[in-house]
Amino acid sequence: MLRTEQRNPATTHLDQASTIEMLRLIQDANRRSVEAVDEALSQIARVVDAAAAAIAAGGRILYIGAGTSGRLAMQDAAECPPTYGVDPDTVVAIMAGGREAVFRAVEGVEDDAEAGSRDMLALKPSPNDLVLGISAAGGAAYVVAALRTARELGAITASLSSNPATAIEREADLPIVTDTGPEVVTGSTRMKAGNAQKMVLNMISTCAMVKTGKVRGNLMINLRPTNRKLRARMIKIVCDELGVDESRAITLLDAHDWALRPILDAV
Repeated sequence: MLRTEQRNPATTHLDQASTIEMLRLIQDANRRSVEAVDEALSQIARVVDAAAAAIAAGGRILYIGAGTSGRLAMQDAAECPPTYGVDPDTVVAIMAGGREAVFRAVEGVEDDAEAGSRDMLALKPSPNDLVLGISAAGGAAYVVAALRTARELGAITASLSSNPATAIEREADLPIVTDTGPEVVTGSTRMKAGNAQKMVLNMISTCAMVKTGKVRGNLMINLRPTNRKLRARMIKIVCDELGVDESRAITLLDAHDWALRPILDAV
C-alpha cells in the first residue's frame, strides 16, 4: 500500500479530539512536511539546475498535475510574471480537467491518460524545456502520460511525488520524492503531501529565477508595478539601493518606465 494511503496511528482518535488537540495533531504532522523536503534537497537541487538551464536556453518550465497538485502548480506559475518579470509562457502549469478543475473538483480526470498526452502535445515541449509532473500518490494516469509524451519529444522530465518507486518517477529523468507518510485524515494528500509540494515548487521557481539573474542580493529587480504594494516596493528598493529619497526614486522610475534593472545597473 502507498504510504500516503496508510492510516496514521497518531490520529485514529481524531474524531474524539478537542479542537486544540486536533490542531496539535495537524501541526505535529505539518513538521513532517518540512522534514521530508529537507531529506529531498539533493533531488530538488538537480531539478533547480535543470530548470535554470531551461530558462537560460530560452525554454520553459512546464508543470503538469491533477487535483491539489495541479492547483498548487497553477499558483506557483501564476506568481512568476509579477514577481520576476518573466513572460507568462516561461513557467506554465496545466492540470487534469483544465481551468474548471482549478476551482471545483472534477472527478475522474486524473485517470485520463489520453488527455494528458494530448494536453502535453499542445504545449509542444522541446529539448530546451523542463517538464515537471506532480502527483502525490505518483500514479495519476494523466500526469504519467504527459510526462511520457514530453520525454518522447526530447524534453527533460522531472517528477514530484510523496511515494517512492511510482509510475511518474519511472518517466522522470530527475525524480523528487518527499516522503511525507500517512496523512492526518487517511488519504487526504492536500495536507502533508500538499504542504511539501508547495515548498518544493516555491524552491524550484525561486532558485531558477535567482540563478538566471532575476534577483540581485535578495531583491526582485525584475518586479512589475502591477499594484500599489508592488509600486511601493519598487520605490523602496530604489531608495535603499541608491540612497535617495522617495521623490527622487519616483522620478527615476518614471524616467525608466518603471523598470528597476536599468536604474540599478547604472549604480
